Order: sequence, then C-alpha cells, then structure tokens
Amino acid sequence: MSKIAEHVLERGKPLVRSQNIRKLCGKIVQRSQHKYASNVVEKCLEFGDAAEREFLIDEILLQFEDNDNLLVMMKDQFANYVVQKIFEISNDTQRETLLHRIRLHLIAFCLFSTYKKFKNAFLCVNINYIGDQKE
Repeated sequence: MSKIAEHVLERGKPLVRSQNIRKLCGKIVQRSQHKYASNVVEKCLEFGDAAEREFLIDEILLQFEDNDNLLVMMKDQFANYVVQKIFEISNDTQRETLLHRIRLHLIAFCLFSTYKKFKNAFLCVNINYIGDQKE
C-alpha cells in the first residue's frame, strides 16, 4: 500500500495528491513513526505544494504543554528521517524555526544528561560514604 501511495504522490494529478495529503492531516506524527508510512509522509513533504508543505510542517512543529511533536519525532527511529526531509525542502523561515526548536531540545537533553551523570556519581559517593561509616 505504501508504494502505491508514494507513486500517487510522485506522479498523480494535483487534486488526487492533495486529497491524499489531507488524509494525513492530524496524523503526521503517528504516521511518521511507522516504517513504511514515514516514507509516504516524506513524499507528501517533497511533492506537496508550498501551502501543503507549510501545513504539514506546522503540524510537526505544534507544541502542547505535555507533548512536543518535534521532540517525539527527533527521538523516533523512523520519524527522524521526516525531520531531516523538512530541512531539505523547507524555506528559510521554517528552517530557522526548526533549528531554534532543535537547539532548545539539545540544550535540555545535554543538561538532563549531565544532571543524571552527576546524580549517579553523587549517589555512588553517598553509598560509599555510608558504607565507610558502618565499618
């Protein structure tokens, strides 16, 4: 099914292509996390018109208090390819927005990783200290 959808997006009439892209609206993140459906999402980004691409990218950049679509996609083994495709096809404004958001995630990730390392080291020191006190 994926290959047929990809073929329609690549070579189909604009109306049919637009109908297929609209079917993905609201499901971009979920579809991007699937091995074969992620290829279809990439084709939508590649062969959709400017308005369709903008709509798809906006959905990916959508952020709620408890959920960040971009972060979910960056960490997923298949969806991260969709994020990479956005870099290839996006305009300058979209690319800057994407880079800004990715930088924020990387900073948060580095801080969290550093915190975990220090926390683990601190726990080891405390455990050793407690062990030394009992003797």
